[in-house]
Amino acid sequence: MIIEFRLNDRPVSLEASGGESLLHLLRERLGVLSVKEGCGVGECGACTVLLDDRAVNACLVAAGKVRGRRVTTIEGLATEEGLHPLQEGFLQMGAVQCGFCTPGLILAAHSLLQENPAPSREEIVQGLAGNLCRCTGYHDIIRAVKWAAKRMTR
Repeated sequence: MIIEFRLNDRPVSLEASGGESLLHLLRERLGVLSVKEGCGVGECGACTVLLDDRAVNACLVAAGKVRGRRVTTIEGLATEEGLHPLQEGFLQMGAVQCGFCTPGLILAAHSLLQENPAPSREEIVQGLAGNLCRCTGYHDIIRAVKWAAKRMTR
C-alpha cells in the first residue's frame, strides 16, 4: 500500500507492508535514527514520536495508520531560529546523558506542554511515565521540562 503523510513538515510518500510498524518505517526505511527500538512493546518510550502532536510509541503504531497525518520526530522541533525550548532546557539543566532516551522524553514533554502549559512536578512525572531513563534519574529531566514550560509561556 502507498502511504502519504507529513514527516517533520515535509511530505512523504512510500510503499509499506501491512504489518510494518511506524518505528520500522521511520528508522529502517527513512533513516530517522533518533527513533529507537528499546523494548519493542511500548514500555520504554525510546521510539516516542508525535502523531498529530500527541506522543505515541512508534513500535505500536501500524505504518498504515499515519496515512494523511503529521509525524514529528526530535528533528522536527528545532526551527531556523534555533533549538526548541525543551531541547535547550535539556541541555541547560544537564538532563542529557547517553542520549538514548532523550528524543522520546522531549517529545513526550512536548505533548504534555501542549495540553498543560504549566504542569506541576507531579503532572510532569505522570506525563513522562512511559519513558525510561537509565542514566540520569529524573530530577534534571523534570527541571528541564519546568525550565522549558516557563520559556514557552512567555
